[in-house]
Amino acid sequence: MISPLVRRMRLGNELRALRKKAGLTHEQLARKVGQARMKFSRLENGRIRPDVGDIIKVLDALDVDGGEWNKLVNIARDAADQGWWHRIAEQMGIRQAMYADLEAGAATIRAYEQNFIPGLLQTQAYLESRDRTAASLAGSQESNPLVWEGRAGRQRMLQRPGGTTYEVIIDEIALRRLSVSAPVMAEQLEHMLAVQRESDRITIRILPVDALVPGYSVPWSSYSIFTYPDAEDPVVAAVEMSAVDELLADPEHVNPLVAHFERLREASLSPMDSEKLLSSTAQRLTDRR
Repeated sequence: MISPLVRRMRLGNELRALRKKAGLTHEQLARKVGQARMKFSRLENGRIRPDVGDIIKVLDALDVDGGEWNKLVNIARDAADQGWWHRIAEQMGIRQAMYADLEAGAATIRAYEQNFIPGLLQTQAYLESRDRTAASLAGSQESNPLVWEGRAGRQRMLQRPGGTTYEVIIDEIALRRLSVSAPVMAEQLEHMLAVQRESDRITIRILPVDALVPGYSVPWSSYSIFTYPDAEDPVVAAVEMSAVDELLADPEHVNPLVAHFERLREASLSPMDSEKLLSSTAQRLTDRR
C-alpha cells in the first residue's frame, strides 16, 4: 500500500495550491462547501484523514474536473486508507506506528542512527531488552509484547519481494556503548550481518567515531529520509526528537538533510569494511561471555 500519511501531505499541498489559485481564503471555501474553516486548515496541513465525499465537494467548488479530478480523488482514497498498524497503533507505540506508515510503499529509506540499532534491523531479544529498560525508567516492570508485533510487521514489509531499498548509517558509538547485555548485542550484530548478506536491497554502513565528516558536519540526531515511487509524492524526513519525532516535507528543510546524508556516507566505512567491524565486534562480545 501507499503511505496514507504521505498521501495526506500531498493532498494537503494540492488542495492548498488549488485554493490559492482560485483566490479563496479558508473561510470563503468553507462557506462554498458548507464545512468548518478549521477542517480545511487541518486538511491542508495533512493532520486528519480525509472524507472522500468531502474532498469531492471541495473539488467541485474549485471547478476541478477531468484527469486532475480523478487524480485527486484517488489520492484522497489513499490518504483515507488505514494500514495494518492502525489496529495496534496505541499498543505498538504511536511513534512506531508513524514510522510503519512512512515505510509503507516507500521506494527508498536512507537513515542515520546515532545511539541504537535501528528498528528495522532489531532482533526480538534486543527490542525486548530495550523495552524493559524503558519500562524501568518509567517506574514500571512491565514490557509491551505488541511493541515487537509492530516491529516484526515493519520488518516483514521491508523484506517483501520488490520492497524498499534500505540504506542505514550506524554510528560506531551504537556498537561500542552497550545498550543491551553483551550476549544480546552479539546476537544482534550477527543478525545484521545475515540480513545484509541475504538482501541486495539492504546496505549497512558504520560511521567510525574518529571519522572526518566533510565540512565537519557532525550529526546532531538520528533521522530517516523516505522517497516514494510517485515522483509527485513529497520526500519526507523524520528527525528524532526527545518525545515526538519531527516530520519535514518542505524541500527547503529536507534537501539539507539529503546533502548531510551524502557527507555521512562519504565518511563511513564501505559495506565490506562495515561487515568486518560488525563481525569483529560480535566476536569480541562473544569472548566476554
